[in-house]
Order: sequence, then structure tokens, then C-alpha cells
Amino acid sequence: MSTQARRGNTRQRIQDVALELFSEQGYDKTSLREIAEKLEVTKAALYYHFKTKEDIVIGLFQDLGRPIDELIAWAEEQPRTLETKQELLRRYSTALHSAAPLFRFMQENQAAVRDLSIGEHFKSRMLTLFGLLREPESELTDQVRCITALFSMHAGVFAMQNLEGDPEEKRKAILEVATELVTAANPPNRRPARPDSAQTASP
Repeated sequence: MSTQARRGNTRQRIQDVALELFSEQGYDKTSLREIAEKLEVTKAALYYHFKTKEDIVIGLFQDLGRPIDELIAWAEEQPRTLETKQELLRRYSTALHSAAPLFRFMQENQAAVRDLSIGEHFKSRMLTLFGLLREPESELTDQVRCITALFSMHAGVFAMQNLEGDPEEKRKAILEVATELVTAANPPNRRPARPDSAQTASP
């Protein structure tokens, strides 16, 4: 959903402003009162949509993370071929780009995220994606390649901000590196598992 479209919705405006403040001054140091003041609404109006700061974060995680959940659902129905895994990475790259503000919040507020319920949900998603990229009985080095591909895409959301260049070109460069890793971990002569027998990491 575009930023402009989100601004037209009060609930989403609250989430956007809260995320901005959380990133600027930290989750723990931001109060609901400050969020309300930034929005120029009363605390009562804010409470109508969210009772706590954690409710705001959970809502953000659900809204901005929905494309990732949809991607996982799509991938679980596909044959476990190299082409499917490469397409999974392409779609994940796009989903990450849309959810970049949320990932920056998680990076900058790691201690708070560990204490929030979203921490376990995020871990579950990553384990599932990892399971979709690797083969069940692959060698350890190939498993490392797959998990490194995911980490490189996540790191790119933060580290690439400090490199000069067009944002889209940087996104494509990260995707290229991740794709090379997963391709190396899935030799073309390896027979893919059938979708109904695929083993993914448990959520």
C-alpha cells in the first residue's frame, strides 16, 4: 500500500507516525501521548484504534508483513524447483522493499522486539522461508548459503542506505547476490521434492 493511501486512513496514520517516532527516539522512550500530539489528536481518539504501543506494533507487523505471509503461502504450493526458489527471492525482495520501515524499526529496537510477541512471529517466518529455500537433506554448506541469502537481503535494507547509488539498483544488486547463493545451494541436477512431501522448517 502506498504511503499516500495509508495517510488517508486514521488507523494507518497512527501506525506511520508511531513507527517514525519509534525509529527516531526508540520504542521504549516513545509514549502514546507523544504519538497523539504528533498526530494532533486526543489520546481518546488514539485509544479508539490502539490501547497500547504493542498493539500498534502488532498492527504494523500484520499490515506490512501481509505480503510476506502471502508469499509463503504461494511458495508452499509450488514445486520445489530452483526456478521456484529464484522467484521466491524476487518476490521477497519486493515485499522487503515495501516493509523496509518495519525492518528498520526492528533493527533499531532489537531489545524491545525480543520482548514483544512479534519477535517470535518474525523468527517463525524466517525459519519457514529458510525451509522453502533449502533442500531437506542438503549439505551443511548449502544450508548456510540459503540462510546467508536471507540475511543478506535483510542486511541490505540497512547497510545499503550508506552506499551511494539508485535505491532500485541497490535492491537489484542485493537480489543478485542472494540468488547466486541459493542457485549454488541447489544444483540443477538435483531432483526436486514433490510439494506434498516438502519438508519446511517448523514455524
